[in-house]
Amino acid sequence: MTNAERSPEKNHYICQTYVEAKAGRNGQTGLKIARQLEYTTASEAQNRAERESQSEGCAGADAYMVTEDPASGEIGEPSFLVRLGKVPELDDF
Repeated sequence: MTNAERSPEKNHYICQTYVEAKAGRNGQTGLKIARQLEYTTASEAQNRAERESQSEGCAGADAYMVTEDPASGEIGEPSFLVRLGKVPELDDF
């Protein structure tokens, strides 16, 4: 058995913050990712999202978890921990 076969799945805890940005020539605005940080625990990512969502200029923040299979390198679908303010829908993720 190789090390990759013995390795458990690895969880990644991500905090993303969004700002409003011009999306086109007609003056419409959309959201763009302003910052994306990875943490070692879900609570750290969630706490950061809560702090970021209250900061000036932030349109929204979310914290989510993705699972990585070390054997194949595949990343699973995101599982949201918290979504605050304006954040893209899961289909836009």
